[in-house]
Amino acid sequence: MCRSIRTLRPPYAEIVTQDDMRAAALQYVRKISGFRQPAPHNAAAFDKAVETIAAATEELLSTLEVKGRVG
Repeated sequence: MCRSIRTLRPPYAEIVTQDDMRAAALQYVRKISGFRQPAPHNAAAFDKAVETIAAATEELLSTLEVKGRVG
């Protein structure tokens, strides 16, 4: 997929911010839509997709269990 999206879970990332999750979501939406910057008539759909994916990312990361990890 997109090589510039970094892994956001331990042990690869100890601290993950809202900005990190939104940046990953933005990269994903750019990749699958083919738009770096959407036209004005697509901006709302583009922004909604970024926010939805960022929220799903946050939910995923908050529920993952990393085996063999203490803490």
